[in-house]
Amino acid sequence: MSERIMVECVPNFSEGRDSRIIDAISSAVRSSEGVSLLDVDPGAGTNRTVYTFVGGPEEVLRAALAAARTARALIDMRRHSGAHPRMGALDVCPFIPVSGIGMEECAELSRRFGSALAAELGVPVYLYEKAASRPSRTSLADIRSGEYEGLAAKLADPEWAPDFGPAVFDPRWGATVTGAREFLVAYNVNLNTRDKKLANEVALNIREAGRAARAADGTMLKDSDGKAINVPGRLKAVRAIGWYIEEYRRAQVSINLTDYRTTPLHVVYETAKEEAEKLGLFVTGSELVGLAPLDVFRETGRHFLEKAGKSPGLSDRELVEIAVQSLGLDSVAPFEPERKVVEWAASVPGKLVSMKTRDFVDEVASDSPAPGGGSVAALAGAMGAALAAMVGNLTVGKKGYEGQAAVLSGMAIGAQDLKESLIRAVDEDTAAFDALMEASRLPKSTEAQKAARAARMREAGEGAILVPMATARSCFSALEACVAAARHGNRNSVSDAGVGALMAHAGLEGALLNVRINLASLGDADWAAALGAEAASLSERAGALEAEALAAADATISTL
Repeated sequence: MSERIMVECVPNFSEGRDSRIIDAISSAVRSSEGVSLLDVDPGAGTNRTVYTFVGGPEEVLRAALAAARTARALIDMRRHSGAHPRMGALDVCPFIPVSGIGMEECAELSRRFGSALAAELGVPVYLYEKAASRPSRTSLADIRSGEYEGLAAKLADPEWAPDFGPAVFDPRWGATVTGAREFLVAYNVNLNTRDKKLANEVALNIREAGRAARAADGTMLKDSDGKAINVPGRLKAVRAIGWYIEEYRRAQVSINLTDYRTTPLHVVYETAKEEAEKLGLFVTGSELVGLAPLDVFRETGRHFLEKAGKSPGLSDRELVEIAVQSLGLDSVAPFEPERKVVEWAASVPGKLVSMKTRDFVDEVASDSPAPGGGSVAALAGAMGAALAAMVGNLTVGKKGYEGQAAVLSGMAIGAQDLKESLIRAVDEDTAAFDALMEASRLPKSTEAQKAARAARMREAGEGAILVPMATARSCFSALEACVAAARHGNRNSVSDAGVGALMAHAGLEGALLNVRINLASLGDADWAAALGAEAASLSERAGALEAEALAAADATISTL
């Protein structure tokens, strides 16, 4: 089981006034299976609407193309005017990695989108940012220079031949820019002042672009070529300005994090706080505009826990809560994690893991074959990982265990990830079984039906093996975490480490039973043999790990 693969797509369409068109594009996205439309932000002055939706790579690609088809029929750039720079009906369409996927994969996704868009609609398409075909096309502003009105001349220049589609001016559509970029986090830091100039002073000091260098008398300094000399700010991948918000009756430092991995959110907050204090100001909290990936909150929560000498290996829910409290994200408006964390806003909770404990146990005990042993095995493994994390969290920060803090902090973080993966597997295992049952019920009266059914059976059969195999691998890793907890953890919690090892081992063996019962139906004999060998190896090594964890626990208990 891997982390859920999620891509964000943020297409900007050149229509922000006609609700009929705006709603039609929204409907095209909503009707695309497998995506969640998180936000629709129209602007009358800019005459532009920004849509935000997320999903798996293929689902997001289909939704983006569906939205573009709708725009093709409804938007006419010959009648467009607005304050925002633009060059096409679908002006820009970035693909952004959220979880389980890398930047290059999103860049390739944007190339596929650009190729398909050009082929289907016959329009020129340019690539930018991480998907740019050449350095001169990295910047969106450079590609869009001259805008729609100058596009005909640009297309006539061989240097500006589109990456996909004809180098022909389409007056109704214009041109589209697509690519891949990092998630942009819009974030405001609140100050205890109404003075916009002071807020802007903080912004100039922290933003990457910095400010113009000036002499003692205030005149701007220039180099030998007559160009202004710039003094960079403190933070990479950060843009910022100062402004005053009447609604809040305070000034803010308005910030865009263009790469939160280069400069994390907590670094921005604490740097802004330092610069504010130099001016005699105080930071009174902050505000997240829109949504941010879960990793933004995880890293922030872990930073503040480590700063306080606590274990960073808490659950995602707790990490988000710590981040909200530490940054004061609820200082100007209520902060709703279910709407602010991208993955949570887009998630559909698993039916089984959303049940109360008694209801789940009753469902297992019913006369239905699913949920069955595979789901129970995953749950057992999740409980084992959770106990390992608990021991780590009860150890880090305790007197006498200073030397174990680094090892157990890392273990607890890893155990939390395993726990989440195994929790997802509770529903994934039942879904895999259901898919197998659905395939078995397909008609088989004709040769075509038999072939289609056989193909579906093979696909579903592989899923019924791969899901429990992934569960077994995760349970093995959870066992390793329990060994570390038993050997290095808080002596008063060593029994919990032992119980965790028993649960993780039970989950592993249960998952492997589900693998073995389905191996015979696998069409590929070599693959079946390889999986069988891996299963036998996992079982043998897991037995040794369980014994090691229990021996360590017993040795500690005997000295208490």
